[in-house]
Amino acid sequence: MRTQFVDCRWELGKPGRGLELYRAGHIPGASFLDVDDDLSDLSVPDAGRHPLPSAAAFSVAASRAGVGPGVFVVAYGSLGGAERLWWLLRHFGHEDCAVLIGGLDVWGGPLRSGDEEIEPGAFAPRERSGDTIAAEEIARRLADPGLVLVDSRAALRWRGEPNPIDDPPGRIPGALNAPWAESQPELPEGDLVAYCGSGVSACVVLHRASLHGREGRLYPGSWSEWSKRGLPLERG
Repeated sequence: MRTQFVDCRWELGKPGRGLELYRAGHIPGASFLDVDDDLSDLSVPDAGRHPLPSAAAFSVAASRAGVGPGVFVVAYGSLGGAERLWWLLRHFGHEDCAVLIGGLDVWGGPLRSGDEEIEPGAFAPRERSGDTIAAEEIARRLADPGLVLVDSRAALRWRGEPNPIDDPPGRIPGALNAPWAESQPELPEGDLVAYCGSGVSACVVLHRASLHGREGRLYPGSWSEWSKRGLPLERG
């Protein structure tokens, strides 16, 4: 089996920044996938800031990045980009994948600048069901004690304090807080559902849970969808 590193660095509100970072220095042989352009479909209306890509679109991107049968993917990135690729690969049936926890900060080898000639893969999506949840189901289950709803945003955003990202600020009622950039707290037993601002850093919660043998579901639209639909919100 061949190993393919994939660089998924990005910065919120700075399109193209991830590719700049990649070209400045990446793990030799690594390909690059952009959170906005490749790991999302920004053309989908009313589905939050980072709607999931279609199977066809993701297949094209993954193939271009060198992913296909017999390829073990090691994703690294920032702000949940690597975990977003990990989640999407599994969502579309490619289980041979992992995340380099700590990213380039823990990489002890050399870096290479510029672009790479990547051997294309032949990614064949096999989309799974049951690993996402829609706003309607969450809304129906807000009083369900068996729903373990986890918000991976920073604590001040979870509390609903004014900030430049969330408009309006707040959280889904009953959501626990497990900030993606901090140590994962112990979560209660139940039906685990993760969300964040737009469905990217929530994948960090799901990846960490998976490392402990626990599966969960992603709410892809996350707060950027929920908050625009007139659904209940909570602050404080």
